[in-house]
Amino acid sequence: MANFLIADDSLVMRKTIKNFLEQLGHQVIGEAENGLEVYNKFKDLKPDGILMDIEMPVMNGIEAIKKIKAEFENAKILVISNHGEKNLVMDALKAGAKYYILKPLTQENLKRGVEILFS
Repeated sequence: MANFLIADDSLVMRKTIKNFLEQLGHQVIGEAENGLEVYNKFKDLKPDGILMDIEMPVMNGIEAIKKIKAEFENAKILVISNHGEKNLVMDALKAGAKYYILKPLTQENLKRGVEILFS
């Protein structure tokens, strides 16, 4: 079981991710609506992993990944996004995300992503 922080500007998506994680035996210890909020909550909560969208207000996911990884290089970050453009996926991975899942999210691809996150 791992503790997660979820970052997505969609409440519906955060609830979906939370439900899938809990069904897989994990716990959600925090939620964020934007990149700056996820950075601040990560510092406070120290979750085992972050599940993060790319397109968010205030600070996007790629900038948040860079900011988190600059301070916490061992942070485990999984991106869940609608955007599958090759350059965006590569930017997220170069910034420090370990894996990238395209929406629509299923419990099966989330399970695989979490396994990769901790491998």
